[in-house]
Amino acid sequence: MTKLRLAAVLTAGVLTAALGGFEAHAQPAAPVEARNVVLIHGAWADGSSWAEVIPLLQAAGLKVTAVQNPLTSLADSVAATRRALALQDGPTVLVAHSWGGTVLSETGIDPKVTALVYVAARAPDTGEDFVALSGKFPTGPVRAGVEERDGFTRLSEDSFLKYFANGVEHKKAEVLYAVQEPTAASLFGGRTTAAAWHSKPSWYAVSKQDQTINPDLERFLAKRMNATTVELDAGHLSLVSHPKEIADLILAAAGRPN
Repeated sequence: MTKLRLAAVLTAGVLTAALGGFEAHAQPAAPVEARNVVLIHGAWADGSSWAEVIPLLQAAGLKVTAVQNPLTSLADSVAATRRALALQDGPTVLVAHSWGGTVLSETGIDPKVTALVYVAARAPDTGEDFVALSGKFPTGPVRAGVEERDGFTRLSEDSFLKYFANGVEHKKAEVLYAVQEPTAASLFGGRTTAAAWHSKPSWYAVSKQDQTINPDLERFLAKRMNATTVELDAGHLSLVSHPKEIADLILAAAGRPN
């Protein structure tokens, strides 16, 4: 066995011990050790949704930046993420939750980005009609709580707490509801001009109890991108309810398995 092959095997073993039951798919090589992590939030949220994960990454010595997506258009959110990437010094892991995966797929082609991590996230292919793709899977109950006014959407309190934040401690869920960012109704139809997961090693956290994005759609996306995948017994906001597992996945992508 060559030294390179042996290193890849040892890395896979470390990941298995760190993350538990996940489907391991072959990556091109051992992950590049990254210095930085850039986090992208999804719809009906803001950067504070990463508050439980950030301290764990910082404790591991990583520089962390949470993008404040404007959620006014795909172009605006992509621009905000590119500004954050421009500030990074060296190899960077790009991470996204939910709709933020659309931004991740578009901006992950940046040469500083060494790995992609999708957390219960969209992962469109180049120019793909993701609304049509999603329609092939059962719709989550959260959809009934989408309220639109003046071209922007919010989730009703009942839908947010019961379905969007299922599995999150109630008082935390109430805070997240209070800070939810209004999201342009047109946002979900935006199409990317790139799909970074074709060329960058990818990781995916499936939420088995997700009532926002169908878990089978998440599994389909993870398999399509040949991602190293972990399945969590969590709702859509696994980054809040299971921060250690999400941080461990990010650290693995950063070449720093614990």
